[in-house]
Amino acid sequence: MAARILDIESAWELVLSAVNRSNVTLPLPGTDIQAVELNGHGAWHLVQPATREAQDLLSVFLPLCRPLPADGRSKVIGQLGQSLDGRIATATGCSRFINGDDGITHLHRIRAVSDAVIVGAATACTDNPRLTVRRTHGRNPVRVVIDRRRRVPDSHLLFTDDVSPTLRLVAGNYEKQRHAPAGPGVTEIPCLGPADSNAPADPRLILQVLADFGLKKVFVEGGGVTVSAFLNAGLLDRLHVMVAPMIIGSGRPAFSLPEIDLLDDALRPRAQLINLGSDMLFDLDFTRAPVACP
Repeated sequence: MAARILDIESAWELVLSAVNRSNVTLPLPGTDIQAVELNGHGAWHLVQPATREAQDLLSVFLPLCRPLPADGRSKVIGQLGQSLDGRIATATGCSRFINGDDGITHLHRIRAVSDAVIVGAATACTDNPRLTVRRTHGRNPVRVVIDRRRRVPDSHLLFTDDVSPTLRLVAGNYEKQRHAPAGPGVTEIPCLGPADSNAPADPRLILQVLADFGLKKVFVEGGGVTVSAFLNAGLLDRLHVMVAPMIIGSGRPAFSLPEIDLLDDALRPRAQLINLGSDMLFDLDFTRAPVACP
């Protein structure tokens, strides 16, 4: 009997079945044919042949499915969609859509393997996102908006569509406690300090708040300032940068990080480059030893 060729749709079903699992062999969807072996160290092995697209999808997403580390630390992935010249929006803030259809589908897949998805208030105000997985299969994550001064209009979809719980992080002092899982509708969490403060929100505190709700696989989706804050704090395990074949010119930069004097001080994560079709993906791994300077 000829081996079955694993296509990208079957590969995605395997990804969903791999969430929080290890030391198992996963069958092809709807069969008892072995397809992928997962060991206890996060490595995986294809048992059946697969298309190039299916192999790429597994290589990007199976690492995101691994069970959480024994120390209970949250696992955090960030994402930025940018032009060739490193812009995430025009000078006027227009950003929909820099990335093409394949890049947007990739974004929805990250949501599907995450407990929670975070956006900052500026992104939520401008884009009015839904933060759901409507372009793929999987469950919607809990949506989290960093909104100290309640800038995001109450009429926005995050607060009105009722398709997934939303946590609205606002000004106030946080009292640590273990919460029940986030329920339907919108839950306001005072935790971001004084309303008149200009200090950026503390990424570590945000992760603590989400962990208290049992949300420990966290996707920081945007915008650039929010993703950069988690990156600068050393809290990103992985970062997906999707580059669209577009040159914007003047506009908003993807990263907002402190200046460095020497290239020896640059961040050099391990990387794999994946052709998504409409966009090129840089899958950056900050958990492994960095690439050495030449």
